Amino acid sequence: MTKADLVERIHAANGISKKESFEILETLFSIMKDTLESGEKVKVTGFGNFEVKKKNARKGRNPQTGVIPPR
Repeated sequence: MTKADLVERIHAANGISKKESFEILETLFSIMKDTLESGEKVKVTGFGNFEVKKKNARKGRNPQTGVIPPR
């Protein structure tokens, strides 16, 4: 499902314009992004939990040449 699909479903379910539906969706994503960037978790009951996790760096490799670039 794409962002356009979500906008269409919001529009159909609530009878508001597609522009308003898009703005609502963008606002929601912006709030979630800002919250996650600040280090907080986002919990949407009945949908899911979102949090930023730290991962160790991995060595990259060019699959065509097999060369591992220096760091």
